[in-house]
Amino acid sequence: MSYNEKKVTIDLGNGLAPIELSTGKLAKQADGSVVLKQGDTMLLATVVSSKEAKAGVDFLPLSVDYQEKYAATGRIPGGFLRREARLSDYEVLISRLVDRALRPLFPETYHADTQVMISLISADKDIMPDALAGLAASAAIAVSDIPFNGPISEVRVAKIDGQLVINPRLSQLDKATLEFIVAGSAQDIVMVEGEANEISEAEMVEAIAFAHEAIKKQVAAQLELSKLVGSETKREFNHEPSNEELRAQIFSATYDRVYEIAKSGSSKHERSEKFAAIGQEVIDSLGEEIDDETKFLAKKYFHDVQYDAVRNLVLDEGIRLDGRDVRTVRPIWSEVDYLPAAHGSAVFTRGETQSLTSVTLGAKDDEQMIDGAFINGYNKFILHYNFPGFSTGEVRPNRGAGRREIGHGNLAMRSLKKVLPADSENPYTIRVVSDILESNGSSSMATVCAGTLALLDAGVKLKSPVSGIAMGLITDEKSGKYAILSDILGDEDHLGDMDFKVTGTENGIVACQMDLKINGLKWEVLTQALDQAKEARLHILGEMKKTIAEPREDYKPHAPRIIQLTIDKEFIGAVIGPGGKIIQEMQRETGATISIEEVDNKGIVQIFADNKASIDAATTRIKNIVAKPEIGETYEGKVKSIMAFGAFVEIMPGKDGLLHISEIDWKRLESMDGIYKEGDIVTVKLLDIDKQGKMKLSRKALLPRPPREDKPKREDKPAAAAPAPEAPKA
Repeated sequence: MSYNEKKVTIDLGNGLAPIELSTGKLAKQADGSVVLKQGDTMLLATVVSSKEAKAGVDFLPLSVDYQEKYAATGRIPGGFLRREARLSDYEVLISRLVDRALRPLFPETYHADTQVMISLISADKDIMPDALAGLAASAAIAVSDIPFNGPISEVRVAKIDGQLVINPRLSQLDKATLEFIVAGSAQDIVMVEGEANEISEAEMVEAIAFAHEAIKKQVAAQLELSKLVGSETKREFNHEPSNEELRAQIFSATYDRVYEIAKSGSSKHERSEKFAAIGQEVIDSLGEEIDDETKFLAKKYFHDVQYDAVRNLVLDEGIRLDGRDVRTVRPIWSEVDYLPAAHGSAVFTRGETQSLTSVTLGAKDDEQMIDGAFINGYNKFILHYNFPGFSTGEVRPNRGAGRREIGHGNLAMRSLKKVLPADSENPYTIRVVSDILESNGSSSMATVCAGTLALLDAGVKLKSPVSGIAMGLITDEKSGKYAILSDILGDEDHLGDMDFKVTGTENGIVACQMDLKINGLKWEVLTQALDQAKEARLHILGEMKKTIAEPREDYKPHAPRIIQLTIDKEFIGAVIGPGGKIIQEMQRETGATISIEEVDNKGIVQIFADNKASIDAATTRIKNIVAKPEIGETYEGKVKSIMAFGAFVEIMPGKDGLLHISEIDWKRLESMDGIYKEGDIVTVKLLDIDKQGKMKLSRKALLPRPPREDKPKREDKPAAAAPAPEAPKA
């Protein structure tokens, strides 16, 4: 069997191997199929789109799935099944990056079911596939006959050692001060997502512009491949019927009324009910005998009326749905320590958006294990974002976190991660959970603000507080008018041309996420949006500081405590013990959780407990294990064995010394019978350590020396009688 393979190559001049795009060899029954190869990394991207659209569908049913094959890195999946299962959060995030870049470029009237699949089939450990997935997917569409206003591409831009780099190696990213994934066509930027170390707005614009130059090269290569294949001609389609007479009728009957409701500054639910009532009037006015197609078109045209009225109100009068001007941020109130049993908590409310966020401090054993084909390891900062149906007044089954929740949580996680203390200063595993209780615009930014407040409440020593803002854009290509909106509502997100979320501290930007729905965002508009976002961020930060401005001096009384010890590498085995016997015994007897790992030829020991007594007991045990006996010091030891000549006493775990019978007491002991039994605790002094390491212990050296007993005095003999004096001579 033969095949007709076509190839193009792209050299980005970044020191890596050229990127090769090829088609015609694999997956030829798909509408489009491309293999991307760079070094040992290979991605297979396919696209299939139905020939016809389903009736009554007025949107693009596009699904994008990125999946890593474990064989690509020579690994076998974990778990019981030992096979690739549901997409991991990492794979979902890459799928979202590609989806958000592709979706705006399909024709507005194209509504056929479309599926894009990207598989990592071979991996170079230092070439990150997430920056290549968008290029592979767009190339697959480019070689197909599916209508598409592209091609597009994605690149990673990072600043390393002061220099901007395109698609750096994984090993270089630790040194990056900014890192963004940027997607765009040859003319425009359509998507940005990433994080930075408190950079300026000008630095961010420079990085995006630098990335766009690389994107243009990759777009040109796709056009070349499309020409080689002969796929410039796309399929014809007619997925959206039209009735211009009906459109004009609905517009004239409803526009003024919709405009007035939009201008009234009513609440979200009140406004929605009024719009719904007018929409129902439109359907009723058409009579009971209208067919499904006419009803479908009537609903669509009424939606178009809302779209035009809301946008014109902003562009012509500078008035928004809730009555604000374009720069005003909705009222804010916040509270900390709301949940008394949590380690930290906060409520943050901005307008009709509210987040209840909690912080939990855990031990090393609580770290999240990441088991992916390309990325695996442990994560000690976890953020989960929940968006229940009641937050928007809807009935919706709770099926767990969807792609939206994973994406919004990741943006908040990026933002807060940048201001956490260094690992050496923070021994805790930290979990932040944001439950959205109300939502009308930018709940992810409410999560950033509530997360900051909750972490400060928990006593986590953040480098700086972080706030976030969602910006919108409304443009009119004919007149050239545009309006940048601060703190957008949900409807403004839906009806606007841009959703641009920016988070940062007083010192600069730490994360961003931008999705553009139009062509032709000018650089001056992007710069203005960033400057306006900074103004709003700082305002929100000021409101947050009224609630809490600095981390609490100490953790909550009920929060667990962690003591971190550094020991010599040689003692790691002694702390763990054979088969973990020693460390398990310490945990069982003290009630503390103990973990130990080797870092830079040192043993890092963490002792975790919810009370001081447990921590002190475990700390003492470990210090005794790793301590080196010192001559002259006093120790409390346990009698391990008794011999005829004395007892062996363990003064430190695994360190025994001889307490000779002569060193037990000042008085002479004839034997060891009844003196000690095994297990007795005795206080001894270390007298000496010989060349063989044998220790000489003494108990009597700690006892007062008894006074010396006086010997009995000798009885004095009677003195001899003195001789009688001589008689004097005559």
